[in-house]
Amino acid sequence: MVLLLLTILAVIVFYCVVTYNSLVSIKNNVSKAWANIDVLLKQRHDELPKLIDTCKSYMAHEEATLEKVISARMGVDAARQTHNVAGLSQSESALAASLGGLYAVVENYPDLKANQTFINLQQRITGLENQIADRREFYNDSVNTNNVRIEQFPDLIVAKLFGFEHAEMLQFSVAELKDLDVSARFSA
Repeated sequence: MVLLLLTILAVIVFYCVVTYNSLVSIKNNVSKAWANIDVLLKQRHDELPKLIDTCKSYMAHEEATLEKVISARMGVDAARQTHNVAGLSQSESALAASLGGLYAVVENYPDLKANQTFINLQQRITGLENQIADRREFYNDSVNTNNVRIEQFPDLIVAKLFGFEHAEMLQFSVAELKDLDVSARFSA
């Protein structure tokens, strides 16, 4: 009888250790996925002032457009630094809209469109945007795995016992998911 109880206790302890280690690995994958997004957001954050400075010399009377980009950039950076996933989603939408407005206004400045520095910065920022989109997908997948595991029985017991928490998905705004009216952007 004692041997049976010791065997059952050993199986429970073994299960708890394996589950705990698995949950720690999943939680760290979420953190790693966020860090990957953070690196790209920081790189883009560093590139945007260069783009704005390049545009300023050509677009002296388009200051409102440039201010929107600067303001949105600051919102993304604030959300990034505080790890505010919901705030980051909103700020990213504002930045995408302001960059879209900037690129539409650039159409009125053929010299700027032909400027090699502008072209390089635009390509660099577009590349970073694509990488961020890829990392968002990986982050949300990691968050989903984390959230499912800590809700499933019997892993739920170990998760609650050791305080594993839900992670927040990086959601897209409704405006970001809508089809873009490209003609409206070029008529601005």
